[in-house]
Amino acid sequence: MVSSKPDNPLGAYLRDRRARIDPAALGLPARRRRTPGLRREEVAQRANISPTWYTWLEQGRGGAASADVLDRIAHGLMLTEAEREHLFILGLGRPPEVRYKAAEGVTPRLQRLLDALEVSPAIVKTPTWDVVAWNRAATLVLTDYGQLPLRERNILRLMFGNSRIRAVQDDWQSVARFVVGAFRAEAARAGAASEIRELVAELVETSPEFEALWRANEVHAHGEGTKRLRHPVLGMIELEYSGFAVDGRPDLSLIVYNPVHAADADRIRSLLREQDQGGPPHRSRVRRLP
Repeated sequence: MVSSKPDNPLGAYLRDRRARIDPAALGLPARRRRTPGLRREEVAQRANISPTWYTWLEQGRGGAASADVLDRIAHGLMLTEAEREHLFILGLGRPPEVRYKAAEGVTPRLQRLLDALEVSPAIVKTPTWDVVAWNRAATLVLTDYGQLPLRERNILRLMFGNSRIRAVQDDWQSVARFVVGAFRAEAARAGAASEIRELVAELVETSPEFEALWRANEVHAHGEGTKRLRHPVLGMIELEYSGFAVDGRPDLSLIVYNPVHAADADRIRSLLREQDQGGPPHRSRVRRLP
């Protein structure tokens, strides 16, 4: 039998993943096996590829596999998203193409991180810019997402369809232009073009301003910047924002707004204390993962 080449990390990885699968869990015969896990021909059958071709991949023969073949092998081996990405890097030297997956909420750990940011409004959003988690400071400074229907917890719908959100922006036109460009870039990067089609069609129909900005085809990076708000209670407030990827959750991104001036932070803190004295704020959120 031809063994895999010592300089064939793809083959070593495939063998390791194959050996970790319990055949009985897949309903395969529990007959005596010389090695743990699945046989090569069983992986090939599950991936719908030639057993010879799969064997050659493990042995480092026959050239590079296509993305389609690697994707089928990932499915056959029941790889996680992180394992699938590693398989593509070993096999093709690059990560796989983005596959959009709708967000299912945030973990309690991520929510605790948001809640620890006392005077810094923070939100978690999806590539389609639906807000799925937030902290108390965001409720007070940005908007009370918990009071909104699920469908309305979308930054684009708020920016172009909510008069209060529009009124508090220091320069709504500039903010709107940036938001549309950043939204376009992020949705495309996440592979969510089809998922935003209905939202874009709705906003084009209801907002001539959105339609003009969308047709301009501008793109912007939503990394960091400064935001000024005319808050009805706090007055003019200036915030620095930074965007962060959520590790292991390509469907989510975190945005943190830090008060630029100490006086602004003090005013946010005072408003939080006033609300505490008057009773806890409404903190309804979407469903969270266990």
